[in-house]
Amino acid sequence: MIKIEKLVKTYGNHIRAVDGLDFTVRNGEILGFIGPNGAGKTTTIKMMTGILKPDSGNVMINDYSMRTQALKAKQEIGYIADSPDLFLRLKGIEYLNLISDIYGVSTKDRKERIKEFASRFDMLEALGDAMQNYSHGMRQKIMVIGALVHNPAVWILDEPLTGLDPKSAFALKQMMREHADAGNSVFFSTHVLEVAEKLCDRVIIINHGKKLFDGSIETLRENRKEEDLEKIFLEMTAYE
Repeated sequence: MIKIEKLVKTYGNHIRAVDGLDFTVRNGEILGFIGPNGAGKTTTIKMMTGILKPDSGNVMINDYSMRTQALKAKQEIGYIADSPDLFLRLKGIEYLNLISDIYGVSTKDRKERIKEFASRFDMLEALGDAMQNYSHGMRQKIMVIGALVHNPAVWILDEPLTGLDPKSAFALKQMMREHADAGNSVFFSTHVLEVAEKLCDRVIIINHGKKLFDGSIETLRENRKEEDLEKIFLEMTAYE
């Protein structure tokens, strides 16, 4: 479970990127985090994962506070950042072993998990290649495998489908559903409303760091009396 408690983050003296954000991602749930560019999505995610410190408020990951128990909280998280261009001088398998070492994954477990995930993403033959020779999509897939190799209960994914081919995108969406159905939490940001509609149990729409809506797509349509999701989104974020 993820619990976000009145998060605030201000840049400089006046730019409030996140403004009192408050919500919970329950076990067994996929929650989509939606907003235009500059809405505060990535800043929120960086505070959720402990990369940024909030000015005020707190993040709870499976009852561990990111303020006072950051290491334990981070061990519960599988985080996929919005850029896969990291550790490019390593081979794919070297990167995955590095991440496995950091999280204390046993040799047996890492071999099984790497083989399973790499098979689902058609990456088995590429694991011995340097990541700097990977395409953008291949780098994204290796980051996904690295985020999941320690079998985290909570997944936090920042635009995870960007750059993936249709087969890999389908595999990741399938894995997200399986993970939630097993009683875990999945949180991901997206710009693609159709993906959110098909995959998410709930969505949160934000703009200027504030929550505009929290609920199901069906409830959103009912509240706005409009079927076209793109039109709803544009109207909600245009005047806030």
